[in-house]
Amino acid sequence: MLSWVAAQGHPARIVDPGAGSGRFIIAAAEAFPDAQLVAVETDPLAALTLRANLSCRGWTDRTTIMVKDYRHVQLAPSAGITAFVGNPPYVRHHGISDRWKTWYAARFAELGIKASALAGLHLHFFLQTRLLARKSDIGVFVTSAEWLDVNYGSALRELLMTELGAVALHVLKPTVEAFPGIATTAAVACFRVGETAMPVRICSVDSLGDLNGLNRGVDIPRARLIAAPRWSAIVEPPSYESEGDIELGELFRVHRGQVTGANAVWIAGEHAEGLPDRVKLPAITKARELIKAGARLRSTDALRRVIDLPAELDEFTREERRRISAFLRWARKQGADQGYIAQHRKAWWSVGLKSPAPILCTYMARRPPQFTLNACLARHINIAHGLYPRAALPAAALTRLVTWLNKNIQRGSGRTYSGGLTKFEPKEIERLRIPKLLGQIPLILRSQPFDQATA
Repeated sequence: MLSWVAAQGHPARIVDPGAGSGRFIIAAAEAFPDAQLVAVETDPLAALTLRANLSCRGWTDRTTIMVKDYRHVQLAPSAGITAFVGNPPYVRHHGISDRWKTWYAARFAELGIKASALAGLHLHFFLQTRLLARKSDIGVFVTSAEWLDVNYGSALRELLMTELGAVALHVLKPTVEAFPGIATTAAVACFRVGETAMPVRICSVDSLGDLNGLNRGVDIPRARLIAAPRWSAIVEPPSYESEGDIELGELFRVHRGQVTGANAVWIAGEHAEGLPDRVKLPAITKARELIKAGARLRSTDALRRVIDLPAELDEFTREERRRISAFLRWARKQGADQGYIAQHRKAWWSVGLKSPAPILCTYMARRPPQFTLNACLARHINIAHGLYPRAALPAAALTRLVTWLNKNIQRGSGRTYSGGLTKFEPKEIERLRIPKLLGQIPLILRSQPFDQATA
């Protein structure tokens, strides 16, 4: 990363926005002996270690250490180019306060970009860097690569194409462990503030040695990146894609299964023996159930049951109500009514399973997704996705589609994390491309509402 910075010129100042104990800022000090150093770190203990590391090397006089949140930082004007270098911290949106989520959306809005509050902290650091930087300043950050594809990453992708000025993107393949012991795929993003014309050099990296200099790759026109809904497909295009393909989403809506909020309570066991059978619905609750079933799920006999009570309980007999009340008292003792999901339901006890999907597929595994015809009309919770036709499709078409998907969809079409875990979000399933012939369904069928019996 610092070799790339050196190839751009000699910065007057280096800023490390999440310095930790100083790995990046120390390497920068060695590479640029005349540069001023700014290290930002919120953890006082890490900052103390950072001070010691810099002091023992004799670099205290040219270093400013700020023990504060990077989003609070202000920088004095610099006599030359500033280079922002480092590994912004990874914190999921659940660990970010509403105050900072509001800040994130508002600052992006000032740049004319709509941003999601679901963004992780590393995306906040890209934004703050743009707010601090001047035109022609440069930067190179290594982060988790998930922002390449997810919806909440769209704001950063737009920022890189406009204000922040991406010039190169190197994405490590899942087999390359950038962060030992951490199950995530890494991306190294290089940018020059204000650059909006030059193509972006894109590189899929097979080994850490291939990163040297960050100068390899293929130049991709910015217009192509701007138009792309996800960038990993540009970094590593699916081998089966052709101009005659259509997106699976043209034929299907894809929905993740219902979140129960407390599987130990809502997946039936001995604690649910007294409940009416009609509220205990057979469901896919583990990915391996689909993998074991293969291309067709023929029976629900081996599946567990999910308790799905209606919001209104008036339909039950007095005896059934008594048993349901006993179960709900037990569920309260387990804290089932206190979780975020339960508190945002119409009734905390009503899981609300989605209707059976004609096709089910796995969501996350160390293998390509398993697509399975749901011949027995099982429900599914959030470990699987359901594919719902936008219009009625004949059974033969569903069978052909499942066969083709299982044969042709590879892990590279989703997001594969270091360690081999591959995730397919609903929109990623909808963006899968299939041969046009699979989509040539008679127009009369397309105009009809979905018929569960037909599927």
